[in-house]
Amino acid sequence: MKRIKIKSFADVKKHTKKLGILDLAEFFILYESTNEELPREKVIDKMRLVLDVMRQSVNNGLERKNITNSGMINGGAYLMNRFIQNKRPLLSDEFSEIIKNTLAVSEANACMKKIVAAPTAGASGVIPGVIFQVSKKHNISDDELIKALFVAGGIGEVIVSQASLAGAVHGCQAETGSAGAMTAAAVTYLFNNDIDAIESAAAFALKNVLGLVCDPIAGLVEVPCVKRNVSASINSIACAEMALSGIRTVIPFDEVVKAMAEIGNKMSETLRETSLGGLAATDSAKKIASSIKVIG
Repeated sequence: MKRIKIKSFADVKKHTKKLGILDLAEFFILYESTNEELPREKVIDKMRLVLDVMRQSVNNGLERKNITNSGMINGGAYLMNRFIQNKRPLLSDEFSEIIKNTLAVSEANACMKKIVAAPTAGASGVIPGVIFQVSKKHNISDDELIKALFVAGGIGEVIVSQASLAGAVHGCQAETGSAGAMTAAAVTYLFNNDIDAIESAAAFALKNVLGLVCDPIAGLVEVPCVKRNVSASINSIACAEMALSGIRTVIPFDEVVKAMAEIGNKMSETLRETSLGGLAATDSAKKIASSIKVIG
């Protein structure tokens, strides 16, 4: 079979219709298998490994209080876990568990533990932070989660075909924004394989963070990166629920991605991972950066 070319979500729709594939995950499995020239079983096995590492990253992020050398990360996941155990969640245990799990993976990344860059290391907490809690609540099997990850990966492929996933290119909208879109699509897929619902969830999630800058303090993937992962996780759940309710996006996903790229291209260089603007340029951030340099 010839290689399958994807340059947009419109292409995805065209190919699925042409091939008569109703299941979006099955299409992306075929896409990966064909383009990588690997048997279907091998492609699925590779994604199973991704799922396993994601699960390990949640556990590794919770095994002890995460503290970075800078001191900016100081046991957030640990504190959230204690908050839940003390029965203090504002809404539900599940909501707080998503926050905790997302913090755990993001902090694990900051502490140089093993994670899956999905789509980047700086946004690695979003997908695992959400899917394992959703699967736990709804008794979803690993086989279904693996299929959902193919949908998430497919959304990432669509984004990178038209824009960038890097904060240095298009700001944090391209990192945590893309992670949120991928997660919203994956969660929606688990409950409704309607391609329009999945597209809408992804579009909502990315639309909600257009213009988000990348301004890490002292150039470290700690503040505000870790908390923005949490924001993206919660955003993805809200967007998936809207899509599952029947709400549909007014602006097609491809146009949202193009808008993100346009906004990113217009961003000042100081707001694209250089730590020269935004939060990184505040007085407090400068003091932190200066102290870290002295310690180093």
